[in-house]
Amino acid sequence: MKKILISMMLISLSSLAFAQDAISKFFSQYEDDEDYTHVTITSRMFGLFANLDAEEEEDKELLEAIANVKGLRILAKDDINKEEASQLYDEAFELIPTKEYDELMSIKDKDNDMKFLIREKDGVITELVMIMHGNSEFFLLTLTGDIDLKQISRLSHSMAIQGFEHLEMIDSAEHK
Repeated sequence: MKKILISMMLISLSSLAFAQDAISKFFSQYEDDEDYTHVTITSRMFGLFANLDAEEEEDKELLEAIANVKGLRILAKDDINKEEASQLYDEAFELIPTKEYDELMSIKDKDNDMKFLIREKDGVITELVMIMHGNSEFFLLTLTGDIDLKQISRLSHSMAIQGFEHLEMIDSAEHK
């Protein structure tokens, strides 16, 4: 019985590592390309935010949410044609093992195709992935840690990072 449990744990850990490695592989393919915008915020940076003093209750809640975030990575490319944006979108989905994620939300109209994927462990969201392409842009965001979607949506209002505004759609979808 012990061997079975250990084997199951190892398989689970290796599949989590593979999923993260696949996303890392996608990011690393374009890290030296100056046509892309790259943003990486480490857990250390989020930890520094969490150490700030807050007087307002809303600010305290945001700082608590930030304290649980382990990392944020964004890869974006603007001013591209629709075919290239669509190709990048498809390439991302080919690399990301989508069976490891649940689709949280999908938005598609004539100009954009956007998907929010989450990975949960024991009922806690541990990763949020947002992939979007439009007529002239591609955007990939991955957020890791213990994630409270409502707090993350609020966080998107307060951080002035290009593309982060897309996370506001999570909060608006919750209110519908």
